[in-house]
Amino acid sequence: MTTMTAEGIGFRSRRGPILIALMLSTGLVAIDSTIVATAVPSIVNDVGGFSSFPWLFSGYLLAQAVSVPVYAKLSDVVGRKPVLLTGIGLFLLGSILCGVAWSMPALIAFRVLQGLGAGAVLPMAMTVVGDIYTVAERAKVQGYLASVWALSSVLGPTLGGVFASFGIWRGIFLVNIPLCILAGWMLIRSFEENIERTKHRVDYLGAVLLTLALSLLILGALGGGQAWDWNSSVSVAIFAAGALLLAAFMLVERRAMEPILPPWVVSRRLLATTALTSAGVGAVMFGLTSYVPTFLEGAARTSPVLAGLALAALTIGWPISASQAGRVYFRIGFRNTALLGITVTVIGTAFLALTAAAPNVLVVATGCFVVGLGLGLVATPSLIAAQTSVEWNERGVVTGTNLFARSIGSSIGVAVFGAVANAIYARVPAGESDPQTIVSASTAVFIAVLVSAILTVVAVIAMPPILAEKTTPGAAAKANTISS
Repeated sequence: MTTMTAEGIGFRSRRGPILIALMLSTGLVAIDSTIVATAVPSIVNDVGGFSSFPWLFSGYLLAQAVSVPVYAKLSDVVGRKPVLLTGIGLFLLGSILCGVAWSMPALIAFRVLQGLGAGAVLPMAMTVVGDIYTVAERAKVQGYLASVWALSSVLGPTLGGVFASFGIWRGIFLVNIPLCILAGWMLIRSFEENIERTKHRVDYLGAVLLTLALSLLILGALGGGQAWDWNSSVSVAIFAAGALLLAAFMLVERRAMEPILPPWVVSRRLLATTALTSAGVGAVMFGLTSYVPTFLEGAARTSPVLAGLALAALTIGWPISASQAGRVYFRIGFRNTALLGITVTVIGTAFLALTAAAPNVLVVATGCFVVGLGLGLVATPSLIAAQTSVEWNERGVVTGTNLFARSIGSSIGVAVFGAVANAIYARVPAGESDPQTIVSASTAVFIAVLVSAILTVVAVIAMPPILAEKTTPGAAAKANTISS
């Protein structure tokens, strides 16, 4: 057992080096989510494959989503550090290979490898926070991590644009090399955890079935309405096969001694409702991330840089509210804090939907900022509430499930929003380049995002009204104890 005394959460505290390592690890995923998009034209001009480039994002997202539950379970067995270092290693290898990719298929394959690394990095960073910080400290630490996303939302598009302008798009992947090495070195040097080594029976069959089932279901959601029609035989076959494999997985998990995704994760009311809330957060966040730049660039003829900065307002509002969430949920509880946040989110998305008819960068940035403030008050309390309700040996699965739900919400949300927009574009020849059609499609997407936010209200209301305590048994109550 390794004990770390509570003496602040800043960079100069004993846990400061770990916090910096976690921020660097999170930064790998955060920057990658924004830096690639701005370099797509340069990538296509160099290696070709314009019709396939969306899979640079879809393949990455798919690999990240399906690997989260497996990593989460492994972290409860072997510890957080080995899984996190494995994720950083895979992300490093994928980045190097992306930097030397010779064709679009090769680049997509290497992006999948990056996604497998990202699937370990982000959930494990959040889990380690739950291990070494008390409930009173976690909201502020979440603010530190959220600030990484805010910085990345500005730095990523800027770096991507610079690399693309100079015709050296491969640099957007090679820049990850020093970051991966530094993050890994700091984790090895600063983060220690003593794990009681016991014999475990790894649920290999469950892991394979879950991965295949989720891969097919997410693939169907991402490709529906784009690579194939929703009602086509291909779409039906993919969803049917995914559903059958998911049913088989559920049967296997009932008999497994150490299931990869224990049934109690979805049977406990708090965990189920916080997971649904996280899915709603993912849908809202990625819905705006995917369509705000297109809306401003196509309808308002805004430059990519200004469009990116307008979207960055969302990830600036998020850390501001996330860092203050602790003060709120200690006064009114986790559910009421999340309910306050989702109410603000509904207001922000409604503002965007109502003002979409008159495209304006400042107006859109204001709406995104309000939505970010709301999401910070939803995501942080719901995740911390879920983590606080379990012991160390369950926290990895719980954290992974919460973030996995966010990935699923993002995937399904983007697929649905894409179908809504494409249906409007299809009515007008060359509708993707017609400003009025872009306004109509974006307005419909913003309304769909608003509906997603309203549905999330239901999930938040269904959360049990649990009050936050300054110390909680099994959740870093004894002065931030890392134990197994």
